[in-house]
Amino acid sequence: MQRIDVLLTSELDGGFAPFRHDDLYLVLHHWADLAEIPLIEGSLWAFIDWVLPGISGLEVCRRLRCDPLTANAHVTMVLEDDDQEDRKRAMRTGADDYMLGPLTRTALLDRILSANLRTQQIGAASRLSQGELTIDVAAFQARWKGKPVPLMPNEFRLLRYFVEHPGRVFTRAQLIQALGKQEPAVDERTVDVWVGRLRRALKSAGAGNPLRTVRSLGYVFDAN
Repeated sequence: MQRIDVLLTSELDGGFAPFRHDDLYLVLHHWADLAEIPLIEGSLWAFIDWVLPGISGLEVCRRLRCDPLTANAHVTMVLEDDDQEDRKRAMRTGADDYMLGPLTRTALLDRILSANLRTQQIGAASRLSQGELTIDVAAFQARWKGKPVPLMPNEFRLLRYFVEHPGRVFTRAQLIQALGKQEPAVDERTVDVWVGRLRRALKSAGAGNPLRTVRSLGYVFDAN
């Protein structure tokens, strides 16, 4: 099954529920605060509003293109008016296409389904590394100095997200959101369970404990 992760900077008329069609699976993320992007596990599409609180959509597009994690995203700029100059500016900044807002679920799905999805680039790297720790995304396997680190799905995805963002402190709520675990609601203390299992697995493989608890804040992956 082909997965597409979709970032949206605005509310969506019709909701953010996942969508399945034949062998296609769309996961919609409400990227309202423009903070850390969630864990991207498929091809990445982004629908960016032309005007956002405190920042322009053009600047958000530039940031996506400059970030290795999102550089290959398919970016659609959602314009307020059908203005020729706005369209040109969007394309010059790095947008792949544009459409008129307000964005609806039906319009979004129509735009994605009408594209030639076979030509889309995968939004995330297939292999990640941090020192002696390597993560093979396609094989769903983490290794320390070549030795497999046995992990359950949540712990693997959590480790991958930490490795993609070394040195950054994440709250429990941010980690729940990044892993797409908001619905049904997950107690924030569940993150402590995930981290505890991940720490034990890394220690058993000889990787030590790169996950540091930041008091009253959350967790950070200390890069070597």
